[in-house]
Amino acid sequence: MNRTFLRHRRLRQSEAMRALVRETTLTADDFIYPLFIVEKAGVKEEVPSMPGVYQMSLDYLEEELNELDALGIRAVILFGVPNEKDELGKEAYNEEGIVQQAIRQIKKTHPHMLVVADTCLCEYTSHGHCGVVRDDVVENDASLKLLAETAVSQAEAGADIIAPSNMMDGFVITIRHALDEAGFEYVPIMSYAVKYASSYYGPFRDAAESTPQFGDRKTYQMDPANRREALKEALTDIDEGADMLIVKPALAYLDIVREVKDRTNVPIVAYNVSGEYSMVKAAAERGWIDEKQLVFETLLSMKRAGADLIITYHAKDVAKWLKMS
Repeated sequence: MNRTFLRHRRLRQSEAMRALVRETTLTADDFIYPLFIVEKAGVKEEVPSMPGVYQMSLDYLEEELNELDALGIRAVILFGVPNEKDELGKEAYNEEGIVQQAIRQIKKTHPHMLVVADTCLCEYTSHGHCGVVRDDVVENDASLKLLAETAVSQAEAGADIIAPSNMMDGFVITIRHALDEAGFEYVPIMSYAVKYASSYYGPFRDAAESTPQFGDRKTYQMDPANRREALKEALTDIDEGADMLIVKPALAYLDIVREVKDRTNVPIVAYNVSGEYSMVKAAAERGWIDEKQLVFETLLSMKRAGADLIITYHAKDVAKWLKMS
């Protein structure tokens, strides 16, 4: 009999067969889990817009790390919520700042845990912007010095990776020079190279208490309509010394993840942001979706698009599901 069509379904006939030919997989090693550390005591409060995500004080940190350890999650990214904020975000680069304290505690109790330090000023400034503000304008060059100080203080505390998220021009090269001059030549930079001025960040701003007090961040974060600009940003950051690149958000920008992956030769990190997470949780609470299946499909799409790593609030849930499978 002449063959008239191909039988693609032959390789889909059982779970074992599908697993055998599966192209993309998820493991706990793919994930970086965000932690929001507050400068108080006795605090573990769920973020109202992010079910299952907490602001926590240092006295709850070991319990959290033990859970992550048990689940096989070996990397965290830290965001600080200080008691005091000011115009220059001084607590960001205070050697006794909340993130610096958290880094030292993690490296003391869980030295094998990889600590990524988010390097920005927005959580620490009274105005909520990511740099120095003068006459309601975020000053690029004046901000770079403070961001470099922040990065060095985080490295001195023991951070394994510096992740600058401020989107100031020249932030990678400025931080790279500062780290090298301080003796941290081997501390890599995971740059928020492609960070869009997105509406998906709302719940994060609740968790980090970092909502701008005036205006928005569109003068320094990217226009969601732009694709070619993303490649320009990514290639610039590599040229300036970035070791890894973040694309943020991820789900609505999978085309950007793929293009950056194809045009560069460094690890690509997809940031599965708070709005993406909260939408899934809200729909799951109402019984509108199968949360487990949807989360797996979403995170697989990010890896399939080219992400080597994923920053995600779903990390603990997925790690539990993987252990049960």
